[in-house]
Amino acid sequence: MATIAQPSHATHVGASAEQTGIWSWITTVDHKRIGTLYLWTALFFFLVGGLEAVMIRTQLMRPNMGFVSADTYNQLFTMHGTTMVFLAVMPLSAAFFNYLIPLQIGARDVAFPRLNAFSYWVYLFGGIFITLPILFQVAPDGGWFGYAPLTSNQFAPGPNIDFWVIGLQILGVSSLAAAFNFITTIINMRAPGMSLMRMPMFTWMSFVVQFLLILAFPPITVALFFLLMDRFFGTTFYAIAAGADPLLWQHLFWVFGHPEVYILILPAFGLVSEVLPTFSKKPLFGYNVMVYSGIMIGFLGFGVWAHHMFAVGMGPVADSIFSLMTMLIAVPTGVKIFNWIATMWAGEVRFTVPMKFAIALIGMFTIGGISGVMHSSPPADLQQTDTYFIVAHFHYVLFGGSIMGIFAGIYFYYPKMTGRFMNDGLGNLHFWLNFIGMNLTFFPMHFSGLYGMPRRIYQYDSGQGWDLFNMMSTYGTYLLVVATAVFVWNFIRSRSTGAIAGNDPWGAATLEWSIPSPPPEYNFAQIPEVTSRYPLWDLKDPKKTAGIDHSHADAMTITDAHAVPVHEETERHTAKELGIPMPFSTAKPLFTAFGMCTMFSGLLFLRNDMFAVAMTVTLTGAAMLIGGLISWFTAPLE
Repeated sequence: MATIAQPSHATHVGASAEQTGIWSWITTVDHKRIGTLYLWTALFFFLVGGLEAVMIRTQLMRPNMGFVSADTYNQLFTMHGTTMVFLAVMPLSAAFFNYLIPLQIGARDVAFPRLNAFSYWVYLFGGIFITLPILFQVAPDGGWFGYAPLTSNQFAPGPNIDFWVIGLQILGVSSLAAAFNFITTIINMRAPGMSLMRMPMFTWMSFVVQFLLILAFPPITVALFFLLMDRFFGTTFYAIAAGADPLLWQHLFWVFGHPEVYILILPAFGLVSEVLPTFSKKPLFGYNVMVYSGIMIGFLGFGVWAHHMFAVGMGPVADSIFSLMTMLIAVPTGVKIFNWIATMWAGEVRFTVPMKFAIALIGMFTIGGISGVMHSSPPADLQQTDTYFIVAHFHYVLFGGSIMGIFAGIYFYYPKMTGRFMNDGLGNLHFWLNFIGMNLTFFPMHFSGLYGMPRRIYQYDSGQGWDLFNMMSTYGTYLLVVATAVFVWNFIRSRSTGAIAGNDPWGAATLEWSIPSPPPEYNFAQIPEVTSRYPLWDLKDPKKTAGIDHSHADAMTITDAHAVPVHEETERHTAKELGIPMPFSTAKPLFTAFGMCTMFSGLLFLRNDMFAVAMTVTLTGAAMLIGGLISWFTAPLE
């Protein structure tokens, strides 16, 4: 029989879980609160990116519309892509990384709580830095891909691209800090008995994503550094007249850009892999194969970047290699699709709101995946590239895949995060409006693209066969606005009016459902020793896992009131009362992050030859950064 590790007693203990007020949020290092901050901030940027999309689609609703100017349109489509990729979908995934990983592996926090807080504040300041310029009509306007040399001073002399170059560098620091933190947490802080092959699937997919982050961000960091040097200091990394390679930026960017697709989609895959078994009342089909397929997706994702470049003339050998690699990566992705279907097959399926979003991901991502395989053929890609067919493809992948999976995760984990359910009626209304609106928006783009409508155009003439499809896409966007409004109302309202949820309202199988909802500050009063992949099912309903061969006893002994999987609410204690050491709350990560962002922003003043101001701002930020780090590293952890 498994045992429970007793908590160690320490002189210093963390503050009470009942901390309230704005200051408690500013100084928090609790992974759950940081996850909540990520969630609210990313949802805000999701709304900002959605508003940008509405303005884009309104401009394209009919031929020769004049809703916005051409310059504003360039800023809108650039910021829509940048916002959704870097400020919405990635941070929404990070919200779940922060909140769930320690709970799923039986830990009390992440390995580096203050670094975790630092990554959030860097993200927030970076997001503000790159978004605020749109209010002053100086937002980035060169596309979210920022192709050089078109983003060099010669072709983009204003400050617009400066905000994009510097802002992405800032956001990259946030992503890398978080990635190293989560890798360390997963490797070193799993509960006793939780081997890698006993980890929940969401944690596994998150684990793969962290390695993708630390391997994919260096190439775009180098690309951005070269561009920054060209723009501010007159170097010639992208100057064709000086002998630079015109394809250098594209290679560096897409070596990052295609693994980025899997950085965005794998967390959603992990969330769906938690939802489907719970509401099918069956273990995930082919767990081992699902793990290996996720690893294989991450590995092959670095070998397909140049399928974005079939039109640049790389030659038949390079085209053939990247074509084959693109076809090959469809195999592990298809494995996941069939395993999800097999999980539901013959199960006791409950069509809850999170289950509907999970099933929608399977269908919508499959459509996006099939059109992706079409692009693996260079002759077909030459016809489709830079048309709205591509826009349809990647929105089926990222909206139909990532966003559907994230919505499934929000509805699924909302009771754990808040202790209350979201309203089921509003949730169903949100699902159907979102599902219909998404398909009405993006499916017609396949046809407008095949009829030759180019991407990124500001206006178009009538009589080219695009009018009906553009009008349908715009109406679909308006329907998505209504769907999102329903979600926002439900999300906010349910925090105070939602039905009370117990520890395990869905009948799930993993450790996060064994503690109260919302979890206490310390997560587990006693660290459980895990002897199975589905500890709660083994404890409460062993028949569900009878067919799984475990190497040890299929049970988990839990003696503490805060860890026992019961549905009634239990008495809450503070970490101090239980003698559990917890890290101190501190504002040092915020101060350090602000100093770093201030240091970067000093470069902006070089644009108008304000050298003295630039040096003052940069040195002030550097002093704040260095001072914050010294104070941070010399202070006690607890």
